[in-house]
Amino acid sequence: MPQLRKDPILGRWVIIATERAKRPKDFAHINSAPPEKECPFCRGKETMTPPEIYSIKDSQGNWRVRVIPSKKPFVTFGEELWKKGKGPYDLINAVGSHEVIVETPDHIANMADLDENAIKDVLFTYCSRFKEIEKDNRIKSVLVFKNYGWDAGGGRIKHSRSQLISTPVNLKRVKEELEGGKHYYDYHERCIFCDIIRQELNEGQRVVLEQDGFVVLVPFAPRFPFEIWILPKKHSPDFYKISDDQVWGLSRVLKKTLLKIKVLLNDPQYNCVIHTAPFRRPYPGYWSTIEEDYHWHLEITPHLTRVAGFEWGSGFYICPTLPEEAAKFLKETNV
Repeated sequence: MPQLRKDPILGRWVIIATERAKRPKDFAHINSAPPEKECPFCRGKETMTPPEIYSIKDSQGNWRVRVIPSKKPFVTFGEELWKKGKGPYDLINAVGSHEVIVETPDHIANMADLDENAIKDVLFTYCSRFKEIEKDNRIKSVLVFKNYGWDAGGGRIKHSRSQLISTPVNLKRVKEELEGGKHYYDYHERCIFCDIIRQELNEGQRVVLEQDGFVVLVPFAPRFPFEIWILPKKHSPDFYKISDDQVWGLSRVLKKTLLKIKVLLNDPQYNCVIHTAPFRRPYPGYWSTIEEDYHWHLEITPHLTRVAGFEWGSGFYICPTLPEEAAKFLKETNV
């Protein structure tokens, strides 16, 4: 029988459509990718991209990870930040940065196929870019995301890369999590993410992996089949402040998680997003409990279903796979 499940952080309802229940083999790949173009991200093609703004190099001076500005940025630096009002409408100029993190010099499409050292380099690069961008007082939020596959927004070039966008405003999805976390903290005086981790580890039904100080789980009310969260067991609101040991641990956990998704679901397209707290710049009325009530995490959503009219019109999501079953399949997948 179908279930309505409520996301305990956002208060969003999800329909678990058990009468449409699907197992991993039941999902057809959605892929209409055009032919691949010449790749500008491979070693030796550096002149095809804008000049790098950061890189990690090996002992011979060859780059292992390379950060470049986007050729078609959504936001740009170089202007003074201004804010305007026109009646009920608010405007802010699109100040910020839009960067592409090229994760390997080799022509590899899926981050799952990088080794742990390469993924570690990518995570260190993310942290370094956060710390540099934090110096600009105009910036409030940074989002790091990966689009793997054409229908997931990955473009025509099949070379493993991710993107970083910084903005002068808070991101709506993260802001909703912040508000949900604060509401829970005001009542319970505990972090809701920490409570979710404790509950999931206690029940065990939706836990995929527990390793190196991280928990990988399928959320109680997933928007999409085989949606996965990766959370640090140690409370922290800020991804970029993780220790070197945590970076190593996360690289191992992320590698194993992405491989499980690839093997179980036949290499599906996916999005991966890091949700982390905004930079704290105190002002009168400043929200002072973020350190206690927010918890950074990664969200991975395989592209197995389409969002259609009901979802857009209602704000609900329909998931045709029980999260407990999804977690069981993923946990049992050997990589």
